[in-house]
Amino acid sequence: MSEPAPIAVIRTQALGKVYSPGTEAEVVALKGVDLSIGRGDFVAIMGPSGSGKSTLMNLIGCLDTPSSGKYECDGVDVSTLDKEELATLRRDKIGFVFQGFNLLPRMSALENVAMPLGYAQIPPAERKRLAQEALAAVGLSERAGHRPSELSGGQQQRVAIARALINKPPILLADEPTGALDSKTGEEILALFKRLRDEDHTVVLITHDAEVAAHADRIYLMHDGELHEQTGAAA
Repeated sequence: MSEPAPIAVIRTQALGKVYSPGTEAEVVALKGVDLSIGRGDFVAIMGPSGSGKSTLMNLIGCLDTPSSGKYECDGVDVSTLDKEELATLRRDKIGFVFQGFNLLPRMSALENVAMPLGYAQIPPAERKRLAQEALAAVGLSERAGHRPSELSGGQQQRVAIARALINKPPILLADEPTGALDSKTGEEILALFKRLRDEDHTVVLITHDAEVAAHADRIYLMHDGELHEQTGAAA
């Protein structure tokens, strides 16, 4: 007997999103998007502003709900979940990394990384241990006590990545994660994403930059709310 096909970590079927439907302000942001991403994949979704890529990221990240179609996150149909269940799924399954780092300025790197564990009601001593492990994983053990203003842009983004990984989510969503960094530091962050992929994380990179997208194993192009896979992507 052949083994059953592995469940896609991210699977969308005919996913659509319409804002202000039936009004003069109606915007069709996504049109029938079919997407399947497996565990350990590194995928880039590329497109200009207004193409729908941020809308798609918000749906994949369970920050918004679709107008039509279906989304399964790690085998769970998100439309079956109430608000509390959705928040739990988002906390446990998805780590977010943003262009602006979104670190709290008065907290140390360690405290910023540990913060999501507070919502999960993890005891303080365990929070600290896990946060130290996460910082070590991104090469920042020696910066644990530093505040964001005492860190370079690349170091701040590494702290943000450690925070995104603290709950050990299978999915890492990165929205223009190198946009605020110089090219050398950006390359270091992309190399870190490749290492995370090799450790079985699923990395979804949202970008408008073709050079950044070329680091992914597969590239999808968004245009006018439609998604198409680009052939010949660099590994």
